[in-house]
Amino acid sequence: MNGQIPNLKWMYRASAALLLLSASAVRPPAAAGNQVLATVAGIPMPGPAVRFDYQSLDVQHGRLYISHMNANQLVVFDIRKRQVVADLDGFSRVHGVIAVPEIGRVYASVTGNHQVAVVDMATLKTIATVGPINYPDGLAYSPTTKRVFVSDEHGGVDAVIDANTNKLIATIPLGGGAGNTIYDPGSGRIFVAVHGINELVAIDTATLKIVGRYPLPGIQNPHGVSLDVANRLAFIAGEENHSLAVFDLSRMKLLSINQVGDDPDVLAFDPALRLLYVSAESGTVSVFQESERDLKLLGQFNMPHAHTVSVDPKTHLVYFPLESVQGRPLLRIMQPPVQPQ
Repeated sequence: MNGQIPNLKWMYRASAALLLLSASAVRPPAAAGNQVLATVAGIPMPGPAVRFDYQSLDVQHGRLYISHMNANQLVVFDIRKRQVVADLDGFSRVHGVIAVPEIGRVYASVTGNHQVAVVDMATLKTIATVGPINYPDGLAYSPTTKRVFVSDEHGGVDAVIDANTNKLIATIPLGGGAGNTIYDPGSGRIFVAVHGINELVAIDTATLKIVGRYPLPGIQNPHGVSLDVANRLAFIAGEENHSLAVFDLSRMKLLSINQVGDDPDVLAFDPALRLLYVSAESGTVSVFQESERDLKLLGQFNMPHAHTVSVDPKTHLVYFPLESVQGRPLLRIMQPPVQPQ
């Protein structure tokens, strides 16, 4: 996934304290400190010691849905009992997953079959499959229009599923590869990080039209996205140049860029603590404190294959499904040493 702008890695390696890029502050990383998360538990996961991908936490029912991608399984974990309650087979190369408790459904990107599976939360049975979608990856749900938006990473579109009929109703060309797709409750729009052209694209969930394209200078192949809805900020990771953007959703303006681990993948934001977790394919986990519309790096640490993360906004526990710990898959549960502000 090569971007269409020059390689900017050298800009971040400069030892200068500050560099201006399109009126946005670009900061080199602070020195990695001590581990900033404490381990609470390590829960053995079922299946072989192979790659996990996205997760989705249903706080209402206390369940965490985890894509065990290379095992072709969707794992259902009870966060209250801290045990696996189901290990669902038949999800070929499963990537994205999103739980939508208000309609009692879980959607999973069955990438190996070029489909999205619709799972009933109560029975954990697949009730429909929707496609074809070239390479379904990330998922987002629009509650106002009852539509599921799917990142087609290789197809260069955002695919749209009607949640009432479980039918594919549109494909929206993006002009580049689709990174993470996310719903913003503040604007009622879908935002997509787009590879190659290095933009954040806004989609109207009713008309299914692109209503804004916002350049991300200094971010190569934007992929992972997370939101601070209350403070109108988006955090966008550049997977090709270990970068992290802070983007103002009120003014639609890039504010600053930080460095993270190589090949950042999944982001998770705790709104009460205002902590941002950035997990990378390299295994580096970066923890940031968000304050005054900016980020401060609290520290970094490394766990092999720690490229996917989720956080419980109530308990503030952080979940890392790890591919192999002593030859077995493990769900590591961690917590920060800080209290809600």
